[in-house]
Amino acid sequence: MILKNDSFKIDVTSEIGNLRSLLIHSPDSGLGKVVPSKAQDWLFEDIVHLDTVRKNEYDYYIKLLMYFLDPDKIKGKLKQIDSAADKRSFFKPDNKNFHASDKVIEIQTLLADILEEKNIREKLVASVCAIESCNYRLQQKLIDTKPVELAKIFISGSLTTDEMIFAPIPNLIFSRDIGIAINNFMLLNKPAKKARARETLLARYIFFNHPLFANYRENILEIPESMQHFLRPGEDNTDKTTLEGGDVMMVSPQHLIIGCSERTSTSGANEAIKLLFDNDVVKKVTIVKIPHKRDYMHIDTVFTQVKRNMWVLLGSLTIAESPIEDKEPIAWFADKKSKDKVEIIQFRKGKKPKMFECLEALLSNISEHDLESKEKTQFIYSGNNTFPYDAREQWTDSCNLLAVKEGVVLGYDRNDKTVEAFKQNGFKVVKVAELLEKFENNELNPQTMKDTLILMPSAELSRARGGFHCMSMPLFRDKVL
Repeated sequence: MILKNDSFKIDVTSEIGNLRSLLIHSPDSGLGKVVPSKAQDWLFEDIVHLDTVRKNEYDYYIKLLMYFLDPDKIKGKLKQIDSAADKRSFFKPDNKNFHASDKVIEIQTLLADILEEKNIREKLVASVCAIESCNYRLQQKLIDTKPVELAKIFISGSLTTDEMIFAPIPNLIFSRDIGIAINNFMLLNKPAKKARARETLLARYIFFNHPLFANYRENILEIPESMQHFLRPGEDNTDKTTLEGGDVMMVSPQHLIIGCSERTSTSGANEAIKLLFDNDVVKKVTIVKIPHKRDYMHIDTVFTQVKRNMWVLLGSLTIAESPIEDKEPIAWFADKKSKDKVEIIQFRKGKKPKMFECLEALLSNISEHDLESKEKTQFIYSGNNTFPYDAREQWTDSCNLLAVKEGVVLGYDRNDKTVEAFKQNGFKVVKVAELLEKFENNELNPQTMKDTLILMPSAELSRARGGFHCMSMPLFRDKVL
């Protein structure tokens, strides 16, 4: 099945415009094969229970996206979908009841599509086998494998249910990291860790070869390595050129934020700025340097946008603290538990760089100047800015929210104090199961919803260390007017 859509386009000018299409990857069998001894090598802190993730958690995510983005494919079918013997049949592409949406787009579908072409299949098999050190006979066997099955093998690492031939790529569920849409351009990533090399390779082949992106081939940007990078000593040299999508946010039509973090290097940010300015993609890029800690990983684990004038963020990385003499020693110790320095510098094409003293100052500037908000900028803090809940809930992605439209965001149900903060700021809070029933029974229209935090089940998904912002690559959003 070649996914086609004559009206398809790439155009993302904000974090909050009505979401019209996105790229996702539903949990595959490889996620269920992460073992403790390899978890950290594969960038996981824990192992997840695959069936629970699929049937009781991610399942809700796909249904919700479909009601907002492609309602004709799900409206009136909810009971039928829920009563299916295999609940995965609706959101995994190798099942006959797969939704096949051209708005909620599954990466595995696009991969299977391009593998139909023999020339591409041979090249991609050779490339994967090279980086995974496969023998020649296995390479020939893979070339002769049917495209749908081969796509599954490339992603899961499994030749059959019981036979693994190389490592899975469980991080593919975090689709944002492989690339980001910036206006009508696509910026592809350069991952920091070897565990993500194969998913990056697959993404390149998809974007450069799938007919869905044919009109945008000239707008695909790849970050080059620095000259003679191969002469650098060591694998983890700090000058390595890396950039991941979780560190890139398109906040207004001419303004991009890039984080320098554990996963995105200064060199990666510099190369991205050069590419973006040389190709006239944006006029302003702000670099937000956060501590290189696993606690934070990407900037979208520290802050995301909720509305034109509202952001959710981790308070301990924001406003500068009062001097120690102004505080009781115990209060100072508590405040310092998760306090680290953030540095912010903004580059404007043809102008001098500009500094910001803290995240609140930057985000207020975006809301009030770039997005021309008439209202004062508001901040909702992780854990309601209360220690130790701020750090605990940030760890389980309280700041990593996906806006399906301005003021309507998806978050995990386990972050209780952050939920309280949303309520205090005038938000309705609703569990996704209740919301889907209301959509199905015509009690509520997704397009008329306002100021709502949708709570998604998260007992297992949160173990993977990524929220719904991580698990989405927006391709098209309406402009914020």
